[in-house]
Amino acid sequence: MGRENIETWRVQKCAKNCSKCARDFEDKERLFSKLIFDEGQYVRQDICKACWDKKDPGLSSWTTTFIVPPPPEEEAVKKENAESLLRRLMAKENEEDLAAIFILTVMLERKKILVERDVRKGEDGRRLRIYEHKKTNESFMVIDPELKLDELESVQEQVVGLLSGQIPDDDEVIPLKNRRARPSRRPKLWKRWRYSTRWCA
Repeated sequence: MGRENIETWRVQKCAKNCSKCARDFEDKERLFSKLIFDEGQYVRQDICKACWDKKDPGLSSWTTTFIVPPPPEEEAVKKENAESLLRRLMAKENEEDLAAIFILTVMLERKKILVERDVRKGEDGRRLRIYEHKKTNESFMVIDPELKLDELESVQEQVVGLLSGQIPDDDEVIPLKNRRARPSRRPKLWKRWRYSTRWCA
């Protein structure tokens, strides 16, 4: 699998200090975040109000609130949830996981864990949706696979299977270019996700 576009979809944490003056942010301080394209990849910059230049908003910009990260919790075995699964799939950097990643971000947006900040056209012409985590301020850059209506069921079933701990066989993960609808019973989450079809035209 080629990696020419992998660097455009990933998670970037909010910086602890201003990228201009290097001053440490205070807890609950309002600041500005922007994306720039540097050396072939999207880079997030976090800037305090005093250093913010509204004439240079970058490719995309938004306001956010800095929150001091909580101390790390002791490691514990936890059942896979939508957020942990999203992070795991994004860390794998597999093009075949794009559809599942997109569905998971839709779920987390509906749960008000993620908020969409912007939509941009990537270098390859695909839509890049920029989300921010409400609690951690991390930015999630997710490629919109522009799923067709007849592709949703199989992808949703794949996500439900992953959340329940089922690992699909290689022939169950169908590349988006060759993906076809499979006759099956609609999952219970279908009604909850139906609104996502507005992105699938």
